[in-house]
Amino acid sequence: MSTTLLVTAIPVAVAFGTAAGYLATRRTVERLRAELADAAWQLTHDPLTGLLNRIGLRTAHTAVAAGPPRPLIVILLDLDRFKEVNDAHGHDAGDDLLMEVADRLGHVADATGGTAARLSGDEFAAILPLRHRLDDLADQITTAIAAPVTVQSDNGPVTVTVTASVGMTIMASTDRLEDGPLHRADTAMYRAKHHGGDRHLLYTPGMVMPEQGHRRGPRPRDLRHDRSGGVE
Repeated sequence: MSTTLLVTAIPVAVAFGTAAGYLATRRTVERLRAELADAAWQLTHDPLTGLLNRIGLRTAHTAVAAGPPRPLIVILLDLDRFKEVNDAHGHDAGDDLLMEVADRLGHVADATGGTAARLSGDEFAAILPLRHRLDDLADQITTAIAAPVTVQSDNGPVTVTVTASVGMTIMASTDRLEDGPLHRADTAMYRAKHHGGDRHLLYTPGMVMPEQGHRRGPRPRDLRHDRSGGVE
């Protein structure tokens, strides 16, 4: 290779190497950003339904609390007889039902400028601005949940219907979510379930949880204890 060609080739090679290195670095940065965004989503969202989880709900409330003070509605919702769907049609059917309930609750929350979350199992929550009558809002939610749902059972598609027990409380946006509002809504929700479900109750001062045996029915361990007369 002549000296002139060599002198010309060296800066070209350096420039090419620099460009290739830049592109490789850029791809690495973009991949790391995508992985970080995915990890953040996984941390704050329920993987089955795509709704916020408890951490995500707390984060969403923190963002609201940073704005101008305003009243909020906290709602806790628990499906009535959800276990019967799982037992009769399989867990895939139960998952289908949970995803449909999440879509319906999420739609109501979006329409009212609020946020919905799945806390655990068949228990959901929502934080909504206080812009509507509580009874109207609760009726909207319970009616949406009670509409028939087609799920995929072990033996093919089947239509199921469930209802919901709903507890509500009012809080200031500047209040800590975990210090009282969630507990008050939880108390009202279990009182609604204790009175037969398919209804909503607003927390009132002095309201207490029903007796433990009425919350979700006796535990299997309790039933075994009653039959055997001993403790396992």
